[in-house]
Amino acid sequence: MSVISTKILIVDAFQLLVFVVVFFLAAGTVFWFYGWVFLILFYGFSFWVLLWMLRHNPGLIAERTAGFKSNQPTWDKVVLVILLVVFSIWWVSMPLDAVRFHWSQMPTWFHLVGVLVLLSSFYLMFLTFRENPYLSSVVRIQEDRGHTVVSTGPYRYVRHPLYTSALLLSLGTALLLGSWIGVLLGILPEGIIAGRAVGEERVLQKGLKGYDAYMTQVRYRLIPHVW
Repeated sequence: MSVISTKILIVDAFQLLVFVVVFFLAAGTVFWFYGWVFLILFYGFSFWVLLWMLRHNPGLIAERTAGFKSNQPTWDKVVLVILLVVFSIWWVSMPLDAVRFHWSQMPTWFHLVGVLVLLSSFYLMFLTFRENPYLSSVVRIQEDRGHTVVSTGPYRYVRHPLYTSALLLSLGTALLLGSWIGVLLGILPEGIIAGRAVGEERVLQKGLKGYDAYMTQVRYRLIPHVW
């Protein structure tokens, strides 16, 4: 394993530890069945995708883990900071709601629906990573990586399939964990992501050859036949 691969795995392990500690501190207990189901599914998938990228597209990992870029618009840096804050509030709200204070009550089949939605988000996310070697975590034209328009796979149906998978992930997580507050608060990051998609398209229209034609070909941003 390369030095960069080892560093990425160490950073991911540290982030996992922080998120898990905060998660169960908010819940007030580690004996939370649905919490463990979510963590096993989510981080199991994340670790598998990381290993897949290390083998098939290590350049994408470097792109996605390098932080802010010099040619990244200032507005996108602000949006990412806001998203981190909103995500943190959403992440803590669900164990507080579902476990510590028991504000939400859901029947068992809602949790099962959450699992199915979550797995659907994982599948779409993987298809997107597999199809798009330029799937940066920031908005920028990747001239250094030979950036071109991707119009195959899930990109035949929506222009931002990774954002679509994020919407499914938000809903599936909240349902699996049994938190109506998580469902409601999930609307806020979803709205921010939708706004970011619009701004991202403006950058791509100006700087990426062929993106105008692609937008004409694929009409919908996140949800087919809706928007």
